[in-house]
Amino acid sequence: MGVDFGTLSGRAVVVRVRDGEEVGSAVHVYPHGVIERELPTTGQPLPPDWALQHPEDWREVLRTAVPAAVAASGIDPAAVIGIATDFTACTVLPVRADGTPLAETKLGVRPHAWPKLWKHHAAQSQADRINHLAHLRAEKWISRYGGKISAEWQYAKALQVLEEDPDTYAATERWIEAADWIVWQLAGVETRNTCTAGYKGIHQDGHYPSEDYLAALHPDFADFARTRLEHPLSPLGSRAGSLTAEAAAWTGLPEGIAVATGNVDAHVAAPAAQAVENGQLLAIMGTSTCHVVNGPALADVPGICGVVDGGIVEGAYGYEAGQSAVGDIFAWWLRQGVPTHYRTEAEATGEDLHQLLSRKIADQPVGGHGLVALDWMNGNRSTLVDHHLSGVIVGLALTTRPEEIYRALLEATAFGTRTIIDALEQGGVPVTEFIVTGGLKKNPLLMRIYADVLRRPVSLAESAQGPALGSAIHAAGAHPDVRTAAAAMGRVGRGVHQPDTARADAYDRLYAEYRTLHDHFGTGPDKLLHRLRAIRNAALTAPRTDPEATPAAQKSEVRP
Repeated sequence: MGVDFGTLSGRAVVVRVRDGEEVGSAVHVYPHGVIERELPTTGQPLPPDWALQHPEDWREVLRTAVPAAVAASGIDPAAVIGIATDFTACTVLPVRADGTPLAETKLGVRPHAWPKLWKHHAAQSQADRINHLAHLRAEKWISRYGGKISAEWQYAKALQVLEEDPDTYAATERWIEAADWIVWQLAGVETRNTCTAGYKGIHQDGHYPSEDYLAALHPDFADFARTRLEHPLSPLGSRAGSLTAEAAAWTGLPEGIAVATGNVDAHVAAPAAQAVENGQLLAIMGTSTCHVVNGPALADVPGICGVVDGGIVEGAYGYEAGQSAVGDIFAWWLRQGVPTHYRTEAEATGEDLHQLLSRKIADQPVGGHGLVALDWMNGNRSTLVDHHLSGVIVGLALTTRPEEIYRALLEATAFGTRTIIDALEQGGVPVTEFIVTGGLKKNPLLMRIYADVLRRPVSLAESAQGPALGSAIHAAGAHPDVRTAAAAMGRVGRGVHQPDTARADAYDRLYAEYRTLHDHFGTGPDKLLHRLRAIRNAALTAPRTDPEATPAAQKSEVRP
């Protein structure tokens, strides 16, 4: 049994150990989704760039999706030999020593008591200070993260809690990735996995950052790693414990079966796509994209998310990079930019809006829309590691059509991926194959654009539930190791989309313009995007002085 905890839902899949056949699956949509506007317990408006989640939504996946997947498979639950889980990262939460989330205690009226989703970007100022101090002190570990620690990761988020709500921080007895917390719910014991510790917890060469360094950030932060993170690390694919009686009752699975060590959704998907050999880059494309690739040697690559020995599979250095929004960008445009008559046409033809816009723009020559966009609507994860950046679309005219902006946004995400691949290869990490998994692989126009922009064939993982299948592979104790299990259970179509030379040449010219915009807005001296964000945040958080404004109006204007 593999269970994938995504941004908006959890997916469970029952997988046959012999050959990877997915015999049953089910999805549970989180009732609370992404908590961005107000706190569920009080209705308190949340500031800009916050993104929380509800731990009960995660438990409900175990109670609903897991038994539903078993029922769909038609198997005897007693045939299940193990369960493994994966999670979005860095999704992290403060808990008591027994694993109780602070959100489910009397502190649940405080926003900082709640789990912070990976795309909680309100800790950018803390991340900036973490990075500045690390470089000032020449901390060895900073180069392992491309020179920058992200606002999405454990330390920036924890430091934000300390500085903005010290009482909640003081009550935090353990600070834990959701990937490890859900294993705690299943097995009844705390564990920590090497993947999240290495990529999100700054655990390198057997150590977390020193107490001296942490104290220099804030005196009360000195013991953060020792008291709230420190725990023996479990390797990927290992057994974390056994399914408890309570969790067996939730899931309908046999008590005592193996519970595998937790993992990150992106990294766990690599075996499902047979992307475990050096140079095989896997792009997990959904609301965001995470790029993972193995290399034989340790290299410092500027702007990547991290490199961890054994971070993907044992015996290789796992490199990670990513884009903070991809599918979310396309969904934004479908919500905001598609007129009513387009929606009516889609209903009449039986198409979804992606299909309709793709059909309308598929035959336009490359560059025919006259547009270039920056894919930073949710900040930039790699290679700038700056979540105060925002999106840009250049070249708009009164003749620009909705499908042309849609295509420019598709292309922008492909350009962002090319920037990442260029950084890896220039840093000494070869990329020999580009493989895609996740929901966006179903969009043929997008995959064709990626093949042309990257000048590479695009291989497609065959499973519709890549991370869930990958988790199941990690739970498959019948195989001697993850690589062997991947060979038996993973599935991929090699070179499904091939690049076209003429289109690739045209995209080279557009990519040059993308890089001009990228460098001007991302690394140049004109910090326009930062200034605009600061103006927005100040406007949204300033007290209202209009005596005519009603309380309801004041509340609605906090987050338009």
